[in-house]
Amino acid sequence: MSPSRIRVPDLKEKKSRGEKIAMLTAYDATMARLLDQAGVDALLVGDSVAMVVLGYENTLSVTLDDMLHHTRAVARGAARALIVADMPFLSYQVSADEAVRNAGRLLQEGGASAVKIEGARPVLGAVRRMVDVGIPVMGHLGLQPQSVHRIGGYIKQATRPQDADALIADAIALQDAGAFAVVLESIPEDVARSASAALDIPTIGIGAGPHCDGQVLVSYDMLGLFDRFVPSFVKQYANLAETVQAATRSYVEDVRQGRYPQSLSKLSVSDR
Repeated sequence: MSPSRIRVPDLKEKKSRGEKIAMLTAYDATMARLLDQAGVDALLVGDSVAMVVLGYENTLSVTLDDMLHHTRAVARGAARALIVADMPFLSYQVSADEAVRNAGRLLQEGGASAVKIEGARPVLGAVRRMVDVGIPVMGHLGLQPQSVHRIGGYIKQATRPQDADALIADAIALQDAGAFAVVLESIPEDVARSASAALDIPTIGIGAGPHCDGQVLVSYDMLGLFDRFVPSFVKQYANLAETVQAATRSYVEDVRQGRYPQSLSKLSVSDR
């Protein structure tokens, strides 16, 4: 019997039961299948694909077509996890109508079940319109990578009391606009705890401490695949970069020494 798909209301029910939510990013069908089979609750097709897969310096260069391409791949690979697609820079900020149109494509063409956007007050109208037409929206507060130029880098946010109060007010405003969850990135633990307590919808933390209702990490960071920069809050559960490099070195050496593919002919039938 195939496992039942996790839906948007399931995350709120998990919060009400005190069950933590596990979320990771995915960008292709193979990784999505592996993470899904391992029991992750939700897969975020993050605009972080720009950095960890496409080689850009930040998330601003990724396009809606890029996100559609990767969302389709993840949707083909995952059978159970809730699939949330990031809306890329300028795909939702221009107007509510354009936000609805672009979000609709991520659901209709990409196979996502929900979208994620950054910010609060400037995009509340877009959140309301998307929710009104049946598009589930996840918010994102704290460090907002699409605003990296404005904030001057990947810097912890809401460290001053007035900024913490503003973040909590923004989280409540997103909930009131219809958001079903809010990502809290790179903020102090006590601010994340206060925001989580103030909301009926779940909070998903990344670099925000243990008091959120769930956690999300970039899978390439968690697995030790991305070797350019690893945030201080990331726990690496494996070092697959070393594994890949070691396996590749062995392959290269076997080819150069003539051991592959000749070595396959020496295998017995039972070995095959």
